[in-house]
Amino acid sequence: MSASDADVGAVVTGIGVTAPTGIGIQAHWQSVLDGKTGIGRITRFDPESYPVRYAGQVPGFAARERVPGRLIPQTDHWTHLALAAADDALGDAGVDPAGLPEYEMAVVTSSSSGGTEFGQHEMERLYRNGPSWVGAYQSIAWFYAATTGQVSIRHGMRGPCGVICAEQAGGLDALGQARRLARSGYRLVISGGTDASLCPYGLTAQLATGRLATVDDPARAYLPFDAAAGGYLPGEGGAILIVENGRHARERGAGEGYGSILGYAAGFDPPPGSGRPPALRRTITAALADARLAPDDVDVVFADAAGSPDLDAAESAAITAIFGRCGVPVTAPKTLTGRLYGGGAPLDVATALLAVRDGVVPHTVGVTRPDPDLDLVLGEPRELPLRRALVLARGHGGFTAAMVVGTSRRR
Repeated sequence: MSASDADVGAVVTGIGVTAPTGIGIQAHWQSVLDGKTGIGRITRFDPESYPVRYAGQVPGFAARERVPGRLIPQTDHWTHLALAAADDALGDAGVDPAGLPEYEMAVVTSSSSGGTEFGQHEMERLYRNGPSWVGAYQSIAWFYAATTGQVSIRHGMRGPCGVICAEQAGGLDALGQARRLARSGYRLVISGGTDASLCPYGLTAQLATGRLATVDDPARAYLPFDAAAGGYLPGEGGAILIVENGRHARERGAGEGYGSILGYAAGFDPPPGSGRPPALRRTITAALADARLAPDDVDVVFADAAGSPDLDAAESAAITAIFGRCGVPVTAPKTLTGRLYGGGAPLDVATALLAVRDGVVPHTVGVTRPDPDLDLVLGEPRELPLRRALVLARGHGGFTAAMVVGTSRRR
C-alpha cells in the first residue's frame, strides 16, 4: 500500500440494513419517510413481568434463509443480523471479495452487548442440567468480537479486524476506524454494527441503567426533546456499511458511492460532580475541524436523542452552542426503532447518507411538545438541498462521538 493513498478519502459504497424499520435499504428508507414505526410489544419472550414491554424488533427475519446453516447454532441472533446485512451491503456495493487481495480487506464492527441471548440459553443449561450440557460455542458466540470474526472468515478478509465496545457511540467509532484504514490504503472495510439483546437477561441488564421508558404505550414511551420525555425504548438490529479507499472505488467504477466520511471525533464525559461540561460540544467541534468545515456547512443533524430530560438538554445545549438557536434542522428517526446500541449509530449514518442522496430530512415521530431551541423536523419529511449531515452518538458511561458524512463539494 502506497503512502500516496493516504489522502484519497473513504467512501461508503454499500449499505445493508436489518432493522425494526425493515430488512434492506428500500424497506428501511420507505418506513422512515412514511413514519412507520418498528416498535411493538416484545415477542422474543413474554415481557409481561417486566416494566418495559415494548421494543424495536426486526420484522420477518429468518436466520435459516439468510445465514449458512452450520453457523446458526454456533452464533447469536445479533451475529445473524450482521451476517445478513454484510451480504446485502457487499451486493449493494457490487463487490465480490473473492476478487480482491485478502490482506487488503478489513472488518471493524461495533457491539454493546455481545451474544446475550445465546449466553443466557447456555447458562440456563448449566444451572438446570450441569456443565456437560453447555455447548462448546458458548466460548465464542457471546464474545463482542464474534460478529467481526464470523464476517471476516465468511468473506476471506485477513486485513486488520477489530470490534469497538462503546455502546451507542461505538457505531461511529467503528466507522471512524474504518475510515482510517481506508485512507491508509486498505481497499475495503466492512464496518458498522448490529445488536440484539431482547431476552430476559439482556433486558434486565438494560434496566439497570435507569434510562429505559416504562410508559405502557409504544407511541408515547420514547419522546426525545419532548417535554414528556422519560427515557427510551430498546431495539435490535442495525446497519453494515462498505467503506472503501476512494481511489480504488473510483478505479472499479463505484465513483463517490453514497458519500464520504468527511470528519470524525470521539470524546468522553468528565466524572459526574466534576463541574466540567459534557464532551459533546467539543467533540462536534473536533469533528467539524477534522472535516475542515464550518457549522454553516452542515445541513442537518441526526441527533443522539437519548430521550432522558437531562441528556436531551445537554445535547440541545451543545447543538445550539455551535449552530445557534434553531440554526440547523435536527432529526431523530430512531424513534421508529428504539435505541439499537452498537447498531444505532451505523443505522443513523446509513439514513443520513440516504437523506443526502434524496435531498430530504426524515421527520421525528411522536414528539408533540418539542424543545424550542431546536429546529426539530416534525410532522412530515422536509425536502432540502442536502450536502452534509452531522451524526451524533453517546454511550452509557460517558462515550461520545460525532461524524460528518456526505459530499466534500462546496455550495
